[in-house]
Amino acid sequence: MRFFLRLVALFAVAIGLAVVARYNPGNVVLFFPPYRIDLSLNFFVVALAILFIILYVLIRTIRVTQKLPARVIGYRRRKRETTANNALRDALKSLFEGRFGQAEKAATRAAELPDNLGVAALLGARAAHRMGQPERRDIWLASIEEDEQLKTARLITTLDLLVDEHKSQAALQTVSELNARGTRHIHALRLALKANQQAKNWPEVLRLVRNLDKHDALHPALSTRLRELAYDGLLSDEAHDAESITRLWATVPSEDRIKPFIAMRAANAFNKCGLHGEARAIVEKSLATEWDQRLLPVYRDAAAAEATPALLSQIEHCEHWAIAAPNDAELALTLGSFCFKQKLWGKAQRHLEQALSDSVAPATVREAHLKLGQLHEAIDQQALAAEHYRQCALATTL
Repeated sequence: MRFFLRLVALFAVAIGLAVVARYNPGNVVLFFPPYRIDLSLNFFVVALAILFIILYVLIRTIRVTQKLPARVIGYRRRKRETTANNALRDALKSLFEGRFGQAEKAATRAAELPDNLGVAALLGARAAHRMGQPERRDIWLASIEEDEQLKTARLITTLDLLVDEHKSQAALQTVSELNARGTRHIHALRLALKANQQAKNWPEVLRLVRNLDKHDALHPALSTRLRELAYDGLLSDEAHDAESITRLWATVPSEDRIKPFIAMRAANAFNKCGLHGEARAIVEKSLATEWDQRLLPVYRDAAAAEATPALLSQIEHCEHWAIAAPNDAELALTLGSFCFKQKLWGKAQRHLEQALSDSVAPATVREAHLKLGQLHEAIDQQALAAEHYRQCALATTL
C-alpha cells in the first residue's frame, strides 16, 4: 500500500513539473566570446540536475573505492572473529560431551583470535589432560602464563588438574600461589583440601574442613569422615611419645574428643605410649556421650593393674553400661576380662560365656575362648581349659 502511495505521489510531482515547465518562457544565455549559447530555462535546470547527479555518483565512487581496503580488512577480521567464536563454542560443547580430541582441535582454532586465547588455552588444557597428555596440557597453560587477568583461572585449572593427577607436591605449590593472591573462595578451598589430603598434611586438612564447615560447603557425612581420616593420620604416627601425644591431644577441640572413632584412635595411641589412665578417661567420656562398641577393645587394652581402684572403677563402668546394652557381646567380653584380671572367677566365667553366646564376630569368639581357657587353667580345670584353647585355635583358623 505504501509503495502505491509513493508511486502516485511521484506521478503527481512529475505532472506538476511538466505543467510548470510548459508555461515557463525563461531562457539562459551563456557568453564565451566569440561564442554564445542560448538555452531554455527548463533544459538548463534538467542539465544542471543531471550534472549534479553525475558529480555525486563520481565522488561517491571515489570515496567508496578509497575505503574498500579498510572494508575488506574489516570483513576479514569479522569473519575471523566469527570463525574463532564458533570454534570456542564447539570446544565447550565437545568438552562437556566428553569428546576431548575434538575439543582440543576446536580450542586450537579458537586460539587464533587473540581475545579468545586465554579461554581457549584453559579448554585445551582440560581436554589434553582428559586424554592423558600432560605435555600438551602444560604447553596450553604456559601459553597464558603472562596473562595477569587470567592468572587466577589458570592457577585454579592447574590445581584441579594436578589434584586429579595426584601430584600433591606440585598442587601444594599452586595452592601457595593462590594463597599469595588472596584467593579464598569455596572451590579453591575444596581443591586445597584435596591436595593436602593427598599429601597427608593432616593439620591443614583439619583447618580447611573447619573453614568449609563454616560456609556449609561440605556434606556433614563427608566432613565427619575427613576429620576421622585427619585425626587417624595424626594419632597413628609411630613417632609419637608420651609427651608429643599429650600435646597433640590438647589441641583437639572438645567436640571432637568425644566422637567414637577419634576417641578410639586416641585411646589406642595413648595405650601404645603407656598412658593407660588417659586412654581409659578418653573412652569413658566418649561412651558417656554416645555408645559405640568399637571403643571396647581399646578399653580392654587400657585395663588397670590387678586389685587397684582404677580396675574396680572399670568394672563398675562396664556394669553400668550393661544396663543399657545387656546383650552386647563386646561389653560382656570386656567385663569378663576385667573380672578375670581381678580374679572374680565366677563373674568372669558368667560374662565370658555370655559373650560367647551373644557374639557372631570371629575375633570376639576367639578372644572369649582364650580368656575362658586361661580362667579354667587358673582354677585348675585343665580339661575345660584345653577345650577352650582348642576352640580358640579353630576360631583362629576359620
